[in-house]
Amino acid sequence: MHTRSVCVYCGSRPGHDPAHAEAAEALGRAIAAENWRLVYGAGDVGLMGTVARAAQAAGADTFGVIPTHLLSLEVGKRDLTRFIVTETMHERKKVMVMNADAIVVLPGGAGTLDEFFEVLTWRQLGLHEKPIVLLDVDGFWQPLRGLLTHLVEAGFADASLLDFVQIATSSGEAADILRRAFS
Repeated sequence: MHTRSVCVYCGSRPGHDPAHAEAAEALGRAIAAENWRLVYGAGDVGLMGTVARAAQAAGADTFGVIPTHLLSLEVGKRDLTRFIVTETMHERKKVMVMNADAIVVLPGGAGTLDEFFEVLTWRQLGLHEKPIVLLDVDGFWQPLRGLLTHLVEAGFADASLLDFVQIATSSGEAADILRRAFS
């Protein structure tokens, strides 16, 4: 069996709440503790940099994917185990998902939401069966969960959509969900 890989989507900014950076750091350590590989956007800024530095410091294999146009903006972290530069954002997202066994979504902005909705849509369409975990730090993702419920209640999505997303309130709980999914 191959080493499991966890794709982490998160902000290229740290956000205002220090709990978000603490969760990113704890998630990076948890990935390393489980001997999983971190797959992420290869940035060294914001929550991305925090999760990667924590995973590296704890001995995790790291796999970063960044498009050419973001190398300077997101400060491409070139000291990763594997560092891939793509031409486009679409290619970046495809490479990240193809090289992961699960997805964990930390707080982030529009880019994080784009990544989340793409993997959720692909799951809904049956293009993958990878677990998707929202790391709901201090209720950050509750409005999103409400929106997903609203989509189902309004008849725009099947109720199964809600089953494709699991909620964790801590990095430890996210690791527990992944451990169960990988067993």
